[in-house]
Amino acid sequence: MSAFALAQVHSAEMCPDIVEYLERIDDTLDPFGGRFVVHGGTFENPEGSWGPLGLILIEFPDYERARAWYDSPAYREILPLRTRHMVADVIIAEGVPAGYRGADALKEH
Repeated sequence: MSAFALAQVHSAEMCPDIVEYLERIDDTLDPFGGRFVVHGGTFENPEGSWGPLGLILIEFPDYERARAWYDSPAYREILPLRTRHMVADVIIAEGVPAGYRGADALKEH
């Protein structure tokens, strides 16, 4: 079952550290099967509030690989390049199985 790393970006300073982070992140994702699904771009906020810079969504084959990527030495090495210059909320979430329907959430209660 897929899993996702999602970041809600509140502010970012485009600087050499961020450029280096962006140039290096794909190499940290590859060993864990991670891929960008959304990375900025056009977005609309029809309900609630969202960071003005939008979102970043990375898909992984499963939750274990998403966690392993975030905790990996390769990602931990570049993480400060981002956190020094970007304010974001980051979560890792497990997806739902194929064929999932909204009413399936009722089975859990």
